[in-house]
Amino acid sequence: MDFFNSVIEFFQTGGTFMYPILVVAALGSAVAIERFIRLHYERHTNRTMWDKLQPILSSGDFDRARNLVKQDNSSVAKLLSMGLARQGAVRRREDIEIAMEESMMEITPQLEKRTPYVALFSNIATLLGLLGTIMGLIEAFTAVANANPAEKADLLSASISVAMNTTAFGLMTGIPLLIVHALLNSLTGEIIDSLEMVSVKASNLIDSSTRRRFEIDAPASEKKAENKPVKKSEKHSKAQPEAQAKTEEQQTETA
Repeated sequence: MDFFNSVIEFFQTGGTFMYPILVVAALGSAVAIERFIRLHYERHTNRTMWDKLQPILSSGDFDRARNLVKQDNSSVAKLLSMGLARQGAVRRREDIEIAMEESMMEITPQLEKRTPYVALFSNIATLLGLLGTIMGLIEAFTAVANANPAEKADLLSASISVAMNTTAFGLMTGIPLLIVHALLNSLTGEIIDSLEMVSVKASNLIDSSTRRRFEIDAPASEKKAENKPVKKSEKHSKAQPEAQAKTEEQQTETA
């Protein structure tokens, strides 16, 4: 109870600027908690989705992969949906990579949004604390000017200690928010790096699966072409040049 009483007394003696700092602390904490929950959820769903997609892409079952990413809302699914859609239309690796880069440009702002607000609230809390201290000092010196000379020293020291409460509370709010902002940036960068790694791995898997399928289909198509029966029209067209050559030889012999 003594701790809570001292906290309440500290807050009450800080003046009116303690309330705006408290509001800023609440807003910054709310944004930080929301971002932590969202980013941890994104990291978990991305890992789960990639673990499902990797063996499917390795096997070359692109239709199944397309159906799987359509049913999921993770960042990995959004990233690969563009690449797999382009894979169904074209075969070039460059086009698939460009499609995934375009999707990456859409995903990155969604991961980074609202994170800068945490640093903003940290700076606002610190500045409000300093402003509260300055205003408190102004009031203290104004009150001391009209006070009894014998009480000026005690009154000034008490007023200054009260005015410093806002600076202390502003720093107690701003420093943790600044640390949280750094952690959020680190977590966001980790997710973005993992998405870029997934993009490269998916491109390699799609490219290798496509080449492997082409190498398997090419000999089969050649065998079909060799075993294809020759039509009568083709035989007739081949026989005509031979007949013309024979008649020309006979004419030269008679001549």
